[in-house]
Amino acid sequence: MKRKLALLLSLILILSLFAGCGKDEAPAGGGEAAPGGGEATEEGESGANALGDSDAMVYRSLYSGEISSMNYLIEGATNEQTVGANVIDTLVEYDSFGELIPGLAETWEVSEDGLTWTFHLRKGVKWYDHTGAEKAEVTAHDFVSAAKYVCDPQNESGTDYMILDLIDGAADYYEKVSEYYGTLAEGDEKDASQSGADFETVGVKAVDDYTLEYKTVDSYPFFPTCLTYVCYMPAYGPLLDELKSDFGTAADRMYYNGAYIVTRYDPQVGRTYEKNFLNWDADNVHITKLDMTYNAEAVTIAPTMVLREEIDYSSISNNILDEWKANYSEYLSKGRAIPDYSYFYCFNFRAAGGSQERLPIWESNGWEPENWDKAVSNANFRHAVMSAFDRDYSMYALEPDAEVRKSVTQHTITPMTFTNVDGTDYANLPEFDNVKEHFFNPEKALEYKEKAVAELEEMGVTLPVKMVLSYRSDTSDWEQECVLLKQQLEEVLGKDFIDCELYGGPADSFLRQVRRNGMYGFMRCNWGADYEDPSTWAQPFAIDDTIREVDNVVEANSYNDMDVALVEENELTPILKDYYAKVEEARKIADTLPRYKAFAEAEAMLIENAIVIPYFIYPSSYVATKINIFDGQYAPCGVSNLRYKGQKVSEKFITMDEYTERYDAWLKEMGVE
Repeated sequence: MKRKLALLLSLILILSLFAGCGKDEAPAGGGEAAPGGGEATEEGESGANALGDSDAMVYRSLYSGEISSMNYLIEGATNEQTVGANVIDTLVEYDSFGELIPGLAETWEVSEDGLTWTFHLRKGVKWYDHTGAEKAEVTAHDFVSAAKYVCDPQNESGTDYMILDLIDGAADYYEKVSEYYGTLAEGDEKDASQSGADFETVGVKAVDDYTLEYKTVDSYPFFPTCLTYVCYMPAYGPLLDELKSDFGTAADRMYYNGAYIVTRYDPQVGRTYEKNFLNWDADNVHITKLDMTYNAEAVTIAPTMVLREEIDYSSISNNILDEWKANYSEYLSKGRAIPDYSYFYCFNFRAAGGSQERLPIWESNGWEPENWDKAVSNANFRHAVMSAFDRDYSMYALEPDAEVRKSVTQHTITPMTFTNVDGTDYANLPEFDNVKEHFFNPEKALEYKEKAVAELEEMGVTLPVKMVLSYRSDTSDWEQECVLLKQQLEEVLGKDFIDCELYGGPADSFLRQVRRNGMYGFMRCNWGADYEDPSTWAQPFAIDDTIREVDNVVEANSYNDMDVALVEENELTPILKDYYAKVEEARKIADTLPRYKAFAEAEAMLIENAIVIPYFIYPSSYVATKINIFDGQYAPCGVSNLRYKGQKVSEKFITMDEYTERYDAWLKEMGVE
């Protein structure tokens, strides 16, 4: 049968499954009563318990990157979202072939004008605490409560934009509450209900217990695909009201309605998920326990533990791949390719501003942040780096196979095969015809260098410019990639022009401490699609609504701070004004072709001005696993790909022959010849 063909055309190219790459948390217990436990339902009083034989099918893994919290309503990083994906069910979800199917909503429809979406919830779905005790029924009111929590500025949700941008009245509500909080003195209690803003004006309503209505700002045919994301998940309202910012800080600080329940959450020790045997779709949940253990050296230790049959999954990095192919081939297979993430290199446009905790580190390392900020604002400097950047050379650290590297290299930020219009892949629209001329070309790099030198000297920039290349310290492939990048940039441009400094950031809270904290000059970043529309790929570069100057510190977006040029004018300012104007224009277009062309025009501005450099879609990597990954959910966006629902643990590790056989069968079922 034919299914989402465009979703698949480059399957072997893309992001491998995140199994074991940092989904973890730990114990509850200790005899402390769960919050909100005094309001048991009749079913709860009858002793219904969702936990059963949790040792029937166990999946064991290591992780090295600890999560910040389990609060799925505020967390924006994939690592943290893995928790919500497995313990909270969504209105809709994806099957293993990329088709959107019913979840907590059995049916839904949209109004004729495309603005009002109505979802009809399945009845009898329950909330359970960390002990498996039934607490309440899941109703439409829980979606309203969760949305209200996300739209409260004090909760600082990392995904609130998904509601603020799309849902009618949400942005106005958020702004009014923010203005009210701004009038409070330090230490005053923040209570949105005292702000005068009425959440009833927001387009999220419980028509009755089992009917949920969303009213969108404009007609968004892709809207149901948004609902697989964490900010649209439900939460039990009375518990949110009781716990507030403590929600999700421990296993007994949240309720569960999904495939699993977190019964143990012990940061930097381990986390355990146990099957929710009373889940509405429990028959499709086969792994009964996910036992995840923290180890800061997981990347190095996991392969050895696989060979000792102590865990059921490990990534196999390139530095040991040849050894494994020669000696342990019966353990080797590959991860699943998923077209939901794009990787690109970002320049940091505000090294000397933003968070005050970053400056001492920059200065103590002698990285000259003020000098960098001046240099990176110069177009010829950026183009010199972009033209000198041999992406194939640097990617060797991640993928030794030249043909695979060639196939995954991207010329746009929006991945190839993500979406198409009238049979044309979005990335092949004519608006992108000129972007390829800006990629690797040593001769042009030297021409840009010559122009940049004169301009930089006039700007007072000291040469060579120190450019900080940051990576996660526990990821050897990424570190080696930066080593190769440093070698080739300095070789092409000369150390008289650029001096690359390597910085290994911490594994724990890497995004917060490195990328969001601006601890880089030039770094590989990534973005995952939130929904099936090209607008999702403009999100990481959006203007931060909170951009402001406080005590001479400018706060801008958390990806590359490029929008700081709208506050502190430089030669980037007119380019960004045009870019943001084009994005706003594109958002307002309902017809698919002109909408896509407008977004393509905006995206091309970032590439042609060397503000962002497209890199690759992550190649399917080698792993050792006991899971048949093709049983799992498959999606171009949202958190469905992070779920263990549908998967089973085999007695033996999957071999390449078994992987290939199952992959071919999956492609056949997808209708791909």
